[in-house]
Amino acid sequence: MFPGLAALRIHARGGLLQSTIHHPTFEAEPMTLKMLPFALALALCPMIAGAEQAAATPASETSSDWAAWGGTVALRLNENLLGSMGMSIQSRAGKLPADAARLTDGLNARQALGSELFALRESGSLQFRAERGSFVGFLGGSLQARGGYVLALEDGSTIPLVDFRLRPNARDPLYLDVVSGDGKVWFYIDKLMYELVRDNRVLAVYTADMRVAPELARRSGHPEMVNAPIGDMEILTQVTRQGGGGAKDALGTPSPSHYHGEQVAGQPPGVVYEADLFMQNISVSRMRSTGTTGHGGSGNVVFAPSSTLKNNVNAGTAAVSVPGQGALGTSSALWTAWIPWHGKFSGTFAPYNNDQHPYLIWNMYRVNADGSIEQIGRSGVKHAWLTTNGGCASGENFDSHILGRSCSDTYSTGNNDANQDLSFRSEIIPATGQWGRCHSLFDPGCIGSNTNSFPSDDGYVRRMVVNETQISNTVNPGASYLFDSWYLARQDINIYNSMATVTGTPTYSAGNWVFAGVSNFKLGSVTDRWVENLPANTVAQNSELAVAEGHTKVAVRAVDLGNGQTTYHYAVHNLDFSRAQTAGAEPNLDVLSNKGFDRFRIALPAGVSVISSKFSDGDLTSSNDWTFSSAGGFLTWTAPAGASLDWGSLYSFSVTTNGAPAPGSSELRPATAGLQSSFSVPILVPGSDIIFQDGFETP
Repeated sequence: MFPGLAALRIHARGGLLQSTIHHPTFEAEPMTLKMLPFALALALCPMIAGAEQAAATPASETSSDWAAWGGTVALRLNENLLGSMGMSIQSRAGKLPADAARLTDGLNARQALGSELFALRESGSLQFRAERGSFVGFLGGSLQARGGYVLALEDGSTIPLVDFRLRPNARDPLYLDVVSGDGKVWFYIDKLMYELVRDNRVLAVYTADMRVAPELARRSGHPEMVNAPIGDMEILTQVTRQGGGGAKDALGTPSPSHYHGEQVAGQPPGVVYEADLFMQNISVSRMRSTGTTGHGGSGNVVFAPSSTLKNNVNAGTAAVSVPGQGALGTSSALWTAWIPWHGKFSGTFAPYNNDQHPYLIWNMYRVNADGSIEQIGRSGVKHAWLTTNGGCASGENFDSHILGRSCSDTYSTGNNDANQDLSFRSEIIPATGQWGRCHSLFDPGCIGSNTNSFPSDDGYVRRMVVNETQISNTVNPGASYLFDSWYLARQDINIYNSMATVTGTPTYSAGNWVFAGVSNFKLGSVTDRWVENLPANTVAQNSELAVAEGHTKVAVRAVDLGNGQTTYHYAVHNLDFSRAQTAGAEPNLDVLSNKGFDRFRIALPAGVSVISSKFSDGDLTSSNDWTFSSAGGFLTWTAPAGASLDWGSLYSFSVTTNGAPAPGSSELRPATAGLQSSFSVPILVPGSDIIFQDGFETP
């Protein structure tokens, strides 16, 4: 089956015909064929071998086609989502041990954890195409599992998925249908993360979203769940035929390299490559829920995005990377840097001599009827580990762990819901893109390896959870909602085109929440969007704090209530500011603390009275709320001991006064002492009839 096959031995054991393949790369792999009787099977051995070879190379294949069979398939069905459709797993058959051999063993490649593993038959084959050393689409054929599930429905009927097939979808060459023995398509998979490994002798689909097909949505009585993610899948299969397109753009990493800060060959000294990563698309799916009953309930819902990124396209002249996004869609970096994309604990690599990779976070926001904005859900940190490098510029697709010029990639909902890739924001220094893996969730003992590869769910604390009361249209009448997602790449020159927002509406139907009508993709921070398209009687300002320790936006909507009263809705969005305290050095850096701010205040002129105030940190816990004071000529909100406004978080501060809006300043105090004790940020504030002064001392 592989080039360089050393030997094929056939012998009998216990009434079974057993063959063992010996290959210089792979460990011995036994295969068994039932035989009745043994002597007849021996006589038919040449015929069996010939039939297998014929199956591996169908007559319909062309010389450019590739084919694969055998290996393993791993499924992680989301039983919480199955239950929301009135379904459950009634039985399993043919499940392999969790530590059974896989074709990527020994490669230091990601393997699906927390999944159920099944063998794939070495019969028939799945045909596909490759270009520039990468898989690009399925052509025909199928892979068949040995074993699978029987799914039970609410009405007592069952769906047999034992010995299911994976068959190319007729409409999209990057989809596979999951087909039962009667030919019905119950699920399909998309958003594949793939790589050809072992000198192109293994097609590795490390993860793919498994979604509800129309037939299953109809049969279960949940048409609203069509196309919803229901799990994820890993496929590791042996390439039995190598066609054309197997060579990458370059053999190994081209020299000279193009990392951030490196000199561009042939250009004047000081002209260097620069990193600038773009967000390109976002969709949102519900992944889990507990105790939910709808708009009058108080259960919890987990949402996750599918987030597509793209590297800058520039090669000496400015060109649009993401159309329709104005200035943010075009990079100011004229020479695109490669972005390292190495899985955690996979080794030490250029240019930082560590396992550098981007990180992904996401959040949900509610814009209330009164105009204020609250961040009502925050994710943990998703660690990226591979790039499929779609759409790369010529010569830029050479390594699945380096994002080249114009290359794109998608991290899907199932991938972003995997315990083995999620950790905490407290482990990251966001402004520098550094991860403190020492004493992290994955290396609690700081030994330099992944000793906690599949952490428990621990109450979904690393996922983005919202309570039904936060998204209910009866509790929050007139509210609208935003969802953002952001890739953090080390030395990225413009964080604002690496993040984007979309609009949507939390909707409850047939026992399930969805974030419906996702649209209006827009690059930039959520406060940039919040101060646009203002309602009547409202003025706004959005100011940036940009220092070496990171970026923060301070925004305000000032709403004229009439009768001489104005409500000021302030939003302080700590994008990537932290005053980090560390120990050790990369690759085993230890982030001891990365706190943000613990006080926000604005000057209160004499003669201006406070009528009311409000604070929101986005959670439902009052014990960590900031306290408010209007004493001493300031409007001051102060965090309780140990609390702070940390990176990736937005807090809301509202106050109603009898002062009209006037130019002024706000003050942010870092929670950790340092050279600069506070920062002043321009913003509209309550004014008086006298000339306004900001009231702050110069730090």
